[in-house]
Parts: sequence; C-alpha cells; structure tokens
Amino acid sequence: MVSLSTWCRYLVHKIEYSFTLGWKSYKRGQISDRELQDAVWKNVFQGKLTYLHWSKGEAMAPTIGERGGTLLVRKIPSADPGRVFVGDVIVMKDPDDSDNYLVRRLAATEGYEMVSKDEKDEPFVLEKDQCWVLADNEKLKPKEAKDSRLFGPVPMTGIVGRVIYCLRTAVDHGPVQNSHYGMRKDSPVLEVELDVDDMVKNHKS
Repeated sequence: MVSLSTWCRYLVHKIEYSFTLGWKSYKRGQISDRELQDAVWKNVFQGKLTYLHWSKGEAMAPTIGERGGTLLVRKIPSADPGRVFVGDVIVMKDPDDSDNYLVRRLAATEGYEMVSKDEKDEPFVLEKDQCWVLADNEKLKPKEAKDSRLFGPVPMTGIVGRVIYCLRTAVDHGPVQNSHYGMRKDSPVLEVELDVDDMVKNHKS
C-alpha cells in the first residue's frame, strides 16, 4: 500500500515532468499556448514517468547481468546537473548511432577536471552541458566497454532516463544503486510505478 505522502511526492514529480516536457515542445514551436496547458494536464493524468528498456551485453555487469536485463527507466525530459547526478546509471543516445541507446554510469559532469592514467594525455575540464560516462564492468578494455574512454565527453542532452530497477531473471531483481540524490528523487516513482510481474512478462530470457 502506497502512503499518502508518497502519492503527494509522486504527483509533484509528475507535474514537474509534464510541465518540462510540454515547455520543450512549446519552445520548439511544436504546440501553441493553449495546447501547452492541455499537454501538461494530459501527461499528469494519463502519462507515466517510467518505461521498460532491454539492455544486453556485459558492459554494465554486475549491475546488469552479463546476459542482459529488463530495466525500469525513469524518463528525464531535460537532463542537467540538477536532474541527473554523478553515480547515476543512465540511458543515453549512442554517440555513434542516434537510433541506438547505451546504458552507462555517469562519472563526471561539467566543471570536472579529467586526468588520464596515461601521462601523455593532457588533463582537461568538462565544458558546460558535457558529461563523462563509464561502463561498470572493470574487466573490459575501453574499446569493449564503449564508454567515454573510447568516444570522449558526451552532451547531457543525450541522456533520456535514469535506470531505477533491474530484472536480471524472474528471481533476481532489485533497485539499481544510483547516487543518493537520484535514489531519493526516484523513491516515490519506484513505489507507485514498479510492476515486477509486467517486467517478468516483458523480459527477454
């Protein structure tokens, strides 16, 4: 049973998400003033803050199983350091293929100084709206991991969601370890929208 306070926190997140999404469409000229209000309320009453995503490969092991996993992802309509945090497991557009998505951990954001283990590489500071992402599997080489060690900094605008729950098998599943701030923000969303049975039904074994 979800408590009243959790429902209230969830509703606040839903209103914020709906307004941000609607405002983006309005700024792009996709909807008018009147349509903006309708879009916000439609999202509040009919939309969800999460979606299911299938991740394959061993780059994020052990967080996600080496054979892949079904992920519950919280939608992020406009990624910035106030909405996604260092330590979060995020879903982002593949820098090499915009039709594909990667699941990686956010390791640094704008303002961070990046220092390579290779002394030949010059240190540099991440610019505004840039971030650095890494695979969790430390056994993989950069080319195998396909993260920022291979393709460098990526734009924050490429982040579309934060992974909040992972189902590896029908009996092996649980919340994903994100940053303290991310987990606190996602707590009411997870309580309201998590449906393990639905995840099992959609799982690719």
